[in-house]
Amino acid sequence: MSFASEPGRDDSGLPPVNIEIPDDARELARDVLAYQREQRAKRRRERLLRMLGPLARLGFIRHGTIFPVIATCVAMSMLAGAMLSVVTISPASAPTLDRSPLATASGHTTATLPEGLVKLDGALVPARSLTMSVLVLIPPGCPVSPGSDCGTVLARLASQAGTRRVSVYFVYNAGNTGGLGELATLTTRYGAGVAKTVYDISGLLFSHFQPFVVTALLVRGDATVDVWRAFKPGFDLTPALRSLNGTH
Repeated sequence: MSFASEPGRDDSGLPPVNIEIPDDARELARDVLAYQREQRAKRRRERLLRMLGPLARLGFIRHGTIFPVIATCVAMSMLAGAMLSVVTISPASAPTLDRSPLATASGHTTATLPEGLVKLDGALVPARSLTMSVLVLIPPGCPVSPGSDCGTVLARLASQAGTRRVSVYFVYNAGNTGGLGELATLTTRYGAGVAKTVYDISGLLFSHFQPFVVTALLVRGDATVDVWRAFKPGFDLTPALRSLNGTH
């Protein structure tokens, strides 16, 4: 006897199944999300059991103790990280306070003037001829407003060099055509009547020393220089300038 044609059965002879097909498939979205969350939770449990399986086989983990074990591991890892950060900070690597006479400037390095020409008083001269002097490299971003930090640094450098009777030159990058004329007024404004203007016509000094801030080059007789950068308020280079005029 065939039941294929009876209501609730299909041609394959399967038993009746109560299936409701919604008009809008979005009605199934909530059920799909719940199913996906359940599957993800199941996979997480399986991964955790695989990782802790060796401990369970050795008898370290009993039924119902898995979450205390996880919490203990997390706490121990945080404690180890904190202890490692404390141990790695040794007294040798900790910040120190420089109390030397030149501590008011951020520090200096030693270099040599490159070979090339610069422009001084309308004439081209070798950069290495400007020995026993202070070359102050002024970056394009140096503010020109009175009372600015840049102006204060320039005025203090010129004043200290003048006091020690050391020649001082304000050096500008001639490749910076925009605002060069305005920058050149800094010599008159902050040069204390002793600074002269030098144009770095080929970017010789600027490319070599990369003065992103006001940079002072204390040039000795052999064209080696002490490079000073990032001056702090109240800095004093007078002790370093003594070697440039032969006094101690």
